[in-house]
Amino acid sequence: MSEDKIRIGITQGDTNGIGWEVVLGAFADPRMTELCTPVIYGSPEAAEFYAATLCGEEAPALAKVASADEARRGRVNMVPVGERLTVEPGRATPESAAAALAALRRATDDLKARRIDALVTAPINKEAMQGDGFRFTGHTEFLAAELGGEPMMIMCSDRLRVGLVTIHLPVTEVSAHITREGIGRALDTLRASLRRDFGVVEPRIAVLALNPHAGDGGLLGREEEEIIRPAVAEAVARGVLAFGPFAADGLFANGGYARYDAVLAMYHDQGLAPFKVLAPDGVNFTAGLAEVRTSPDHGTAYDIAGQGKADPQSLRSAVYAAIDIVQHRRAWDRWTSNPLPHAEREKGRDVSVRDLPQAAKEE
Repeated sequence: MSEDKIRIGITQGDTNGIGWEVVLGAFADPRMTELCTPVIYGSPEAAEFYAATLCGEEAPALAKVASADEARRGRVNMVPVGERLTVEPGRATPESAAAALAALRRATDDLKARRIDALVTAPINKEAMQGDGFRFTGHTEFLAAELGGEPMMIMCSDRLRVGLVTIHLPVTEVSAHITREGIGRALDTLRASLRRDFGVVEPRIAVLALNPHAGDGGLLGREEEEIIRPAVAEAVARGVLAFGPFAADGLFANGGYARYDAVLAMYHDQGLAPFKVLAPDGVNFTAGLAEVRTSPDHGTAYDIAGQGKADPQSLRSAVYAAIDIVQHRRAWDRWTSNPLPHAEREKGRDVSVRDLPQAAKEE
């Protein structure tokens, strides 16, 4: 192992939810530190509470560091963040929300400064966090504001990937936000992510309809004929391998999704409900940002918080996904940075800048 092993920042999430339980449970396995250098951002009081009450001797030792710059390989590093607090499992409190926000802000600052290579976020309570310091409908919107870019939520697992055109909107507002331009952008973002982040050379994307039975030729809605189908056709003309629109129930029920590298859903529950049934340990990845962010596909789970019932597998999968995506991005950036030297090296010839044509030197 080397000192430049991928650094994965992990935020504690809501301290009264299952965040600390799944984080501690995931890193109780010493093999995790062979894959990456973890840097956990959170409350020492919350860490000690859950380690003592739930993990006992199995709890991983946390090496406290003042900054991610001090993180070392082979151990579970922790950056203490926030004020002292009282842990109350299963309750949404202003204290737990403030702790979640403090950890998120500190980790995001380190992500922007490249002190960590990727961010994994434990679940927050979006309603409890609303206030002067946080007026967003979730992690995705917060990170878009902090990092720039146009984010897309992609739920991913070994068997299925689902992207969303709209994310956190009331169902009554979804139709108004379904546009040709929006679907086109989503298809372009999803294709680019599948290539750079997941290593799919030329992805095939299934596009879902908005209405039941794909609108039944306009009988159950006009969005398919007037918006979605034309958007798919325009994307195909740009070189995107997009297909549809397909009725959502049929595509998932008959296993048709398996013929595609990803599915583009029109709204949150249309994509996430079948995904969570088919991939219970899936991962939420925010595509379209300059930095890598993943999270487990579950919430704070207040109903089981503090009871030792939380399964850390989705958090562990989120760490795996973050590592894979960082590696895929680095490889993609190398391959696409300047293709001529790579092509020449593959022929056995070492190419230096002085060997390149003038146009290539100027690039």
